[in-house]
Amino acid sequence: MTTLQTRPAPAPAPDERYARRSLLSRLLTRPEVGALVGAIVIYLVFFAVAPPFRPFESLSSVLYVSSTFGIPAVAVALLMIGGEFDLSAGVAVTSSALVASMFSYQFTTNMWIGVLVSLAVALAVGFINGLLVVKTGIPSFLVTLGTFFMLRGLNLALTRSITGNVATNDVSNIDGFNSARKVFASSFSVGGVSIRITLLWWILFVIIGTYVLLRTRIGNWIFAVGGSAPSSRAVGVPVARVKIGLFMAVGFMAWFTGMHILFAFNTVQSGVGIGNEFIYIVAAVVGGCLLTGGYGSVIGAAIGAFIFGMANQGIVYAGWNPDWFYFFLGALLLGAILLNSFVRRRAEAMR
Repeated sequence: MTTLQTRPAPAPAPDERYARRSLLSRLLTRPEVGALVGAIVIYLVFFAVAPPFRPFESLSSVLYVSSTFGIPAVAVALLMIGGEFDLSAGVAVTSSALVASMFSYQFTTNMWIGVLVSLAVALAVGFINGLLVVKTGIPSFLVTLGTFFMLRGLNLALTRSITGNVATNDVSNIDGFNSARKVFASSFSVGGVSIRITLLWWILFVIIGTYVLLRTRIGNWIFAVGGSAPSSRAVGVPVARVKIGLFMAVGFMAWFTGMHILFAFNTVQSGVGIGNEFIYIVAAVVGGCLLTGGYGSVIGAAIGAFIFGMANQGIVYAGWNPDWFYFFLGALLLGAILLNSFVRRRAEAMR
């Protein structure tokens, strides 16, 4: 007697249309997608209309400018994802450079001593900003706006009273200057093209920031705190420590950028840096960070900084009137907000 063996019916093949929609939906939910599309479009525009924009030497200049704004934008993006702002980040860069320069020059110490003192001051400013926000409940916009004006006044008043000028003294002859310059402001050649070391630091900080945000418990806390601080506190998230830590991270990145400025130019003008905080915020928003917190990307902020670098240099290479730059910056911010909102709505509709 033979038995008939029946094969099980094959499982139905997945609907390819559904698979494509699912993949597209996942891509559209990424915060940095809109910024990436914008970066490609802007690059192609300048590539087409500005022949000086095309050589690798020009790309190196674009990446350098992007890195000087992209390094602080890493921490600003994390802070915005955590639901807060820091309007003092731009002048904090200048403050850090001024402290390191004047401390080493006035006290005739090794340059690295001034660098470390400056780091301590930058972290202290970030700590105070964060502490005031979490202890008083005052919006970070107002707290850091006050810090902005205080640092701006201190930068000018102390520099003028100590040096008798609005700029610091030349520190290039102080011991430790050359070794510090190698860390913060050196350059190297690749294929005959000069590359500034800030590009490598920028890439490293973006990698670290992305890893922390997406692969660690701290990253989960940042998203949670930005989404709803009371709910996060109810489930045991250390909201105060997270927020203070994010403000201190902004202070650290401001310090690092300030050290680059100091060792790249040997002196520092006490009035520079005003307004740069808005560029950091624009880079983060263009990269997909929500103004309400709880959503964003460090990679997106890096792309936003790259867009700024392209616009900053591309307008010059194209021979356009640079007076239009800030109009472009405002239009870019508004366009990014509208595009990100549209992308999110489309992604939600395709789920």
